[in-house]
Amino acid sequence: MVEITPLIPMAALLLVIGAFAGVMAGLLGVGGGIILVPAFYYAFSALGYASDQLMQICLATSLATIIITSLRSVMAHHKRGAVDWNILRKWAPGIVIGAVIGMFIAANLRSTTLQAIFGVLGIIVGGYMGLGRATWRIGPEMPSGIIRAIVSPILGFLSVLMGIGGGSFGVPLMSLYATPIHRAVATAAGFGVIIAVPSVIGFLTVSIAPAARLPFSIGAVNLPAFGLVVLMTMITTPYGVKLAHSMDPKPLKRIFAVFLTLVALNMLRKALGW
Repeated sequence: MVEITPLIPMAALLLVIGAFAGVMAGLLGVGGGIILVPAFYYAFSALGYASDQLMQICLATSLATIIITSLRSVMAHHKRGAVDWNILRKWAPGIVIGAVIGMFIAANLRSTTLQAIFGVLGIIVGGYMGLGRATWRIGPEMPSGIIRAIVSPILGFLSVLMGIGGGSFGVPLMSLYATPIHRAVATAAGFGVIIAVPSVIGFLTVSIAPAARLPFSIGAVNLPAFGLVVLMTMITTPYGVKLAHSMDPKPLKRIFAVFLTLVALNMLRKALGW
């Protein structure tokens, strides 16, 4: 039987993590995974659960929360007519293929390797978030044909390796192809569902060594972390939205970009053993 008392600090940390992720998601429009993965990693490590499979647990649990939060988001955006279902339908097959490949690769990589991947990609995302311009364009519309066939699996693949939904890569991609930002954000929520569902199904079957397994887990997905974080993000995201409407979020977004870059650099440092 699992001792309940040692789980109390874990529950408290997860509530704080979920609350912060929800506020940031509502305030800055950033996906929860970009916050949750490093937060899970540092929290679980501090609680004594560091292992060669810890990053798999963090990625899988983050993606599980994204199923719920992205579904909720895409339904809300759909009611406002903001989701571009044409983009979603055409990009879905490639994204699913990339997500499944990403899950299989992530399940077989060491935690340090996944840390390094998160660190490098986190620096790229943070750099774009801080330095990117809404006026930047690659083309007048989302690509089709061979370009879509190449880019869509890459989007799903990289997202799973970071444990994130569709926002961090999908929104910049659609913006660069002249998709209005509100439509890009809404459609990227759909990307999140497409990325998370197949990858989480796979992560539920991943074998985690008994010494590395967190209490109450199925495969690599930790159920208490999933439940508590989803609960808190649903409570706190509306407060973040209210804050976004009462202040200019652009300076905060740049601050968060610096914060994310520092977190990614620290993750990379740990992966390299410095």
